[in-house]
Amino acid sequence: MSQPSDGQPAGEARASRRVFYFNGGFLWQRRLRRILTLAGYDLSLGQPGTEDLIAVWGRSPYAARGEGMAARTGAGLLRIEDAFLRSLQPGRSGAPPLGLVIDRRGIYFDSRHPSDLEHLLATHPLDDTALLNRARSGMARLQEAHLSKYSAFDPQTPCPDPGYVLVIDQTRGDASVTHGGADANTFREMLYWAQEDHPGARIVIKTHPETAAGHRPGYFTAKDESARIRLLSDPVSPWALMEGAIAVYCVTSQMGFEAILAGHRPNVFGQPFYAGWGLSEDRHPLPLTRRGRNLTRAQLFAGAMLLYPTWYDPYRDRLCDLDQAISAQESETRAWREDHAGWQAHGMRLWKRAPLQGFFGTHRRVVFGGTPQPDRRVMVWASQADTAPDGAVRIEDGFLRSRGLGADLIPPLSLVCDDLGIYYDPTRESRLERLIATRTRLRPDQERRAEALIAALTRHDLSKYNLGQSVPNLPEGRRILVPGQVEDDASIRLGAGAITSNLALLHAARAANPDAVILYKPHPDVEAGLRPGAVPPDAARDLADLILDHTDPARVLSMVNEVWTMTSLLGFEALLRGVRVTTTGAPFYAGWGLTRDLGDIPARRSARPSLPGLVHAALIDYPRYRDPVTGRPCPVEVVVERLAHGPLPRPGPANRLLAKLQGALASHAAWWR
Repeated sequence: MSQPSDGQPAGEARASRRVFYFNGGFLWQRRLRRILTLAGYDLSLGQPGTEDLIAVWGRSPYAARGEGMAARTGAGLLRIEDAFLRSLQPGRSGAPPLGLVIDRRGIYFDSRHPSDLEHLLATHPLDDTALLNRARSGMARLQEAHLSKYSAFDPQTPCPDPGYVLVIDQTRGDASVTHGGADANTFREMLYWAQEDHPGARIVIKTHPETAAGHRPGYFTAKDESARIRLLSDPVSPWALMEGAIAVYCVTSQMGFEAILAGHRPNVFGQPFYAGWGLSEDRHPLPLTRRGRNLTRAQLFAGAMLLYPTWYDPYRDRLCDLDQAISAQESETRAWREDHAGWQAHGMRLWKRAPLQGFFGTHRRVVFGGTPQPDRRVMVWASQADTAPDGAVRIEDGFLRSRGLGADLIPPLSLVCDDLGIYYDPTRESRLERLIATRTRLRPDQERRAEALIAALTRHDLSKYNLGQSVPNLPEGRRILVPGQVEDDASIRLGAGAITSNLALLHAARAANPDAVILYKPHPDVEAGLRPGAVPPDAARDLADLILDHTDPARVLSMVNEVWTMTSLLGFEALLRGVRVTTTGAPFYAGWGLTRDLGDIPARRSARPSLPGLVHAALIDYPRYRDPVTGRPCPVEVVVERLAHGPLPRPGPANRLLAKLQGALASHAAWWR
């Protein structure tokens, strides 16, 4: 949990305190009010007393009202500002903040007066190993996901060729400039010294996102460009931009802070919060009596990102720590980056269109079918890939799908988008395979997150469909679970290899394990009569010791010694629970050294990830998740919580009838083809 200046956990074990306001923004900005309420500040209208506080927004022009009232009444001041990881878009675009800084001493960008952040950086020990490890992981997560204060940019947007000097512009008259010991002349001075310090080097001036969006002008314009100086307004990743820079020059921009995190020692011409701690070249330094301490990057990050802000969880409506805030921003940002140009969808059944619109149509509505639109990306349901243009992104259900069957038309909570192939087709490389290969080594925070996810899934017996059915008494002995599959499923057609039917799988499992207790679990869609794959009852009874009709397979996994499967996801779910898995086909989780593989495995699967590495790739990196409560893109942990505890939307009574009708129509069409 983030910590305020008094060291008390934000929003926890703190008596609510009355806070008065004289600025309309505190009335109509719901997120702002909610965060303050959760942090223990009760916003009120009226006349404050000497024991009360008055909230003002930073050093904005409207803050003078509250400051004047504080002077007259003796009430204390509480200065509020956005945290350093704010939102997808700037606040002027209407985006609510992901966190706030709540400061009793001053505000971080006003160098004339100490702030809670300056006091914290100057006096806090900042030597706790756990705290600094959290800081290092936070820095790595921001850089890996290309997150900044505003993250509505595409990391694939090209940056200038490396070798330039980066000069960072800001919005004209911004409070961080006017209260950070700078003015318009400071920007001229900065540009002059950038050229003097690096004779002959190219100069790239990065404009502020609000300037690029037309909200506020910057200090530099096209008139400042020359053969040597280029103005860059493209929405590039700050992290990619830092990577190509040989030096960084800034006044008070947060990008100067990010430059430090990226390994630069920026030349700073103002007096921002990150100057004066031995991590920057300060052209106009503050007195050493205020900032004479040398900090490491991790210590600076710990103070500015872990201890100073108050972070908000928009899914659970509560305060949270930085890791949860980053996860929320990652999810929102990924959705924007993939969706903002718009999608044109092919091969989508009618009932899937509303859920797809919810997943992919927030920023620009999805268009279904029609003539190609060159400004849109193309998606296709993976099994219908032959109906779409080349290069279409394949869409499929994720591995934590719902509580109930897709064949019952229950909408998914997760979907996967694959621009290379699709996870169940081993005949070609998939994006998931590449992700698995990159997770052979995990950072400590990634390892912890994957292990916590595994623990939550197993603790709540969660699986793809989460049917919640009971488990009968099982025969004693070495138990082998054989999960049935839908026999016309694409994963069977493309990845099952020599054994392509449930009956053949049962024969193989029994032949290899004559003395074992074989438990056969028919696929739920087959049990429901929605898909093909039924094994004749006599044959099933001859080969299996028990047929687990209408049983939740996830609950059985903790009671068996091994799973034999063609390509079923149940094999992956068994790995999560430490159960041995034998595959006869080539499912996505086979071939990485974690399973016993009897089928033909693609030679390209040569990496050897740990189980947490496989889980990180398959459940954190690969799918997209949508929170059924808020309708927002969300991290996997939110979906796990919804599946475990609810609430979840319930399908209407017409779903089963419509599912059978669509299945019958699809079979009829397939017969005629």
